[in-house]
Amino acid sequence: MKLTHIWIDADACPKTVKEMLYRAAERIGVKLILVANQPLYTPPSPLISSVIVPGGFDVADDYIADNLLPGDLVITADIPLAAAVIEKGGFALNPRGELYTTENISERLSVRDFMAELRSGGVETGGPRPLGKGDRQAFANQLDRFLSQRTIVS
Repeated sequence: MKLTHIWIDADACPKTVKEMLYRAAERIGVKLILVANQPLYTPPSPLISSVIVPGGFDVADDYIADNLLPGDLVITADIPLAAAVIEKGGFALNPRGELYTTENISERLSVRDFMAELRSGGVETGGPRPLGKGDRQAFANQLDRFLSQRTIVS
């Protein structure tokens, strides 16, 4: 399946990950679209653009899910969005380098729902740990593997 777009769920995507994606988009000649509820810096390039959506719960996620094409890559840490991407024939990669697949997305959704239940019951679960050097390297490695397996079209 040909990769035509890379989408970034950009509100919470770390700057270092976005910078890797800018370079990758230029290198392979694929369109990169950042979706956020606020203006974001994008380097000047005909391949890189951004879409500003209204504020609100899951508005950016819904925009991405509604506009992606089968074979597109979406960068997100949002597990329900990743599930929607997979359901539509796309690919989802989180900023820590985990590629969500049909084989692992159900488990990730179950864990997410369990943690939400704990939080709603008053249990402090803490947030995600800061993105570290190992996470950035894992993302770069997984992105390179993914891109090397795709025939790119612009």
